[in-house]
Amino acid sequence: MAALYRKWPCSLYPPGPERRAANDALLMRPLEDIRIIAVEQYGAGPFGSMHLADLGADVIKIEDPRGGGDVSRYIPPHQAGEDSLFFESFNRNKRSLSLDLQNEAGYRVFRDLVSHADAVYSNLRGDIPERLRLRYADLKDANPAIVCCSLSGFGMTGPRRSAPAYDYILQGIAGWMSVTGEPDGPPAKSGLSLVDYSGGYVAALALMCGIHAARRDGVGMDCDTSLFDTAIGMLTYLATWNLTVGERPRRTAHSAHPSVVPFQIFEAADGWIVVVCAKQKFYERLCDVLELPALKSDERFAGFAARRANEERLLAILEPAFKRRPAATWLQRLEEAGVPCGPVNTIEQALAEPQTEARRMTVATQHPVFGTVRGVASPVRVGEQPPPAQAAPRRNQHADAILRGLLAYSEAQIAALAAAGAFGG
Repeated sequence: MAALYRKWPCSLYPPGPERRAANDALLMRPLEDIRIIAVEQYGAGPFGSMHLADLGADVIKIEDPRGGGDVSRYIPPHQAGEDSLFFESFNRNKRSLSLDLQNEAGYRVFRDLVSHADAVYSNLRGDIPERLRLRYADLKDANPAIVCCSLSGFGMTGPRRSAPAYDYILQGIAGWMSVTGEPDGPPAKSGLSLVDYSGGYVAALALMCGIHAARRDGVGMDCDTSLFDTAIGMLTYLATWNLTVGERPRRTAHSAHPSVVPFQIFEAADGWIVVVCAKQKFYERLCDVLELPALKSDERFAGFAARRANEERLLAILEPAFKRRPAATWLQRLEEAGVPCGPVNTIEQALAEPQTEARRMTVATQHPVFGTVRGVASPVRVGEQPPPAQAAPRRNQHADAILRGLLAYSEAQIAALAAAGAFGG
């Protein structure tokens, strides 16, 4: 049994029929046998670990007491004391412990937590995991199966290893801004922090792969992920075109696809809509909807290559046609004809979409300061049961449960650790 416990340190049952039977009986979420110690802050790291927490992982969020915890607690607007709606958006279903990792007593507590965990997850600068002793080499004697997953700006190697990084910087340095915005305007970033969020998903995937391997082999590892790698990796076919044939991707008018025409936003009489002709049949149906049947047989627009070569001529015909009627009329006709399309919604309109409700993509939690907090649910779905939702933790909210419960510290031990500065001043 001891060997089983070492292999599956947070689980009552090893994987198999017994575990599935327990899940059926208790309606356990898929990651309830996983514990993650998260040294995280702001957006990218907490975003990734929140999805794991939603799926049942016990995510213990370590907050530095010297700086008042996660800096995102203080991000305006909608901020009061040590709580903000920004923080609520990234830290649902977690537990919080204030712990000074640069204090030797605090680090001893951290190592005790590691011995009860599957993974250490951090999103710090690439040189900091080594400095704070968060790597596998630093922690394997406390738990040989521990997985140490770092999500840094530029990774733990390379000339930018110690450079700070934020989503905005990464969208610039990875080339995203060079292909975003109108051709005659300045480079632009996405309205959302897509590098941060994608990096969170990448780190969560790496962490889960690492845990799987560690449980199989009994040996942990480092997972070195970064926002830079994520942003470069998402260049996909634009990178392939450039690296293989030297093509230089460019910004396109009206958010058009770089190779498929028409595949962009069009201005209707009262707003904008998205139209996607990713197949020949969609283009032909579009011609019928716009009452331009002659375009179907026009050799200048006969196929993908022809339409791309004659893009300006085709758009000079299509764009005035769309302006003749309201957006809702075009959307109805396009949908009826089977042409992929959609509105260009505001955030408010997107959250009010019937599909948003049907997919249960909003979630509500109760918070002592903000009352009912409504936000978006995790899109990661496993099984039929929607994950329960608990508000993001107050700073150090779970100290008693973790120190006295999980670690079984005595009152004297806790007092001695506090006097030594483990939990801050």
